[in-house]
This record gives sequence, structure tokens and C-alpha cells, in this order.
Amino acid sequence: MKYKFNQNTKFGIQNLMAFSIIFIVSLCASCKEDTSSIKNTESDLIMKINAVQEQVMAQGNLTKEEEQAMLSICSIVSHDDGLATYTTDKSVILKDVEITPVYNGCEDLSIEETRECFNNKVSTFIKREFNLNVFKDLNLSEPKKVETFFIINENGNLTGMKVRDSEVTVQAEILRVLRKMPVMKPARHNGGSVSVLCSIIVTYGNEVEVDVVYIPERPD
Repeated sequence: MKYKFNQNTKFGIQNLMAFSIIFIVSLCASCKEDTSSIKNTESDLIMKINAVQEQVMAQGNLTKEEEQAMLSICSIVSHDDGLATYTTDKSVILKDVEITPVYNGCEDLSIEETRECFNNKVSTFIKREFNLNVFKDLNLSEPKKVETFFIINENGNLTGMKVRDSEVTVQAEILRVLRKMPVMKPARHNGGSVSVLCSIIVTYGNEVEVDVVYIPERPD
């Protein structure tokens, strides 16, 4: 995951924030090594993240943008669902699934209509929920695009999210919105409910555009 910060950050603050990022991400990685221990360590992890955040804030001299970046990092790594890898994932890729997940309001449609309805509903939801104020301090000269991946599992719940390289505040906002996605009727393949890997491209600037895309293979 790549983090971008204000270039005017003082050297000492930069070092402390860089150390903090490495420390926080390392904590998350250690928790993931044993999935059976995640529930037991989650509370302790969040407490340590908050402690690191407080240490950074106590140094002072942080700009508003740097403070928001730190808060965004904490938001990203304090949830296990935002740092997914798919190399061994057994989910069916969205383009290959027979029947896509059924979003509320897309019931009783043909297979193709269900797929189109899914695309439209996901795009509309993300655009509606996205906080455009996130972009105000980025000073973008032109729109930017970021690839995002997530899984809708066999119970219809969204999980396993991953946002490709972008500003840390944008990553945190995309994950925040995805975590609000409603439960759906799960995808169907070979006669049964399956977990499906989805991908979207979020174009952001003065406005947000979302395209549901079909990836040829699993992301790195």
C-alpha cells in the first residue's frame, strides 16, 4: 500500500509518521498470520493504533492535511477487511459467474438485466455516499482513477477489500463507503451460492464516477 503525504512535512515529523505507518501495518500483518487469533487481538490492535496516533499528534506542527492522513491510516488498518490479497482466493471472478449478486431492487430480472442492474446500483451507491470534501485539499489539476477490488461472499456480505495506490485519504474514503454496502443475495454458479470477486474503477476529482469492470485475472 502506498501512502502520499504533504511534501512540506518537517523532517522529524516525517520520520515519526513513517515509523508509525510501518509499525501499524506490521501489527496488522502479524494479526493476519493466525486467523483464529484475529478476534482476540483486534481490540489490542486498535488500542495500539490509537496510541501511535496520539504520539504523532503530540509532536505538534502537523498540518491539517497531515493530521487527516494519519486519521485515514488508522481507519484503513484498524479493519482487517481493507488489506486483502487474492492470490489464493477461490472466489469466482465477476465476469465468469453465471448470475451476479442480486442488489436490492434487482429481483425477478433476466440474467443480463440482473447484471446491468447490479452495475448501476453499485455505481449509484458509491457516488451517493462518497464525501467530495475529501478532494478539496488534493488540488487536483485533472481527474484521477483508482482500481478497487472487493468480494461479495456466499452469504451476500461484502468483504476482502483492496484499493490500489492512491492518496491515503482517498483509500480510506473508498473503504468507508464500501463497508456501508448493503447485504445482497449472493451470486450463483453451477447451481449453488458462491463468493464472487468484483472490481471497480473510481474516477475522482470535482465529481465521482464509478465503473464496474471485469478483470481478466486476479489482482496482485
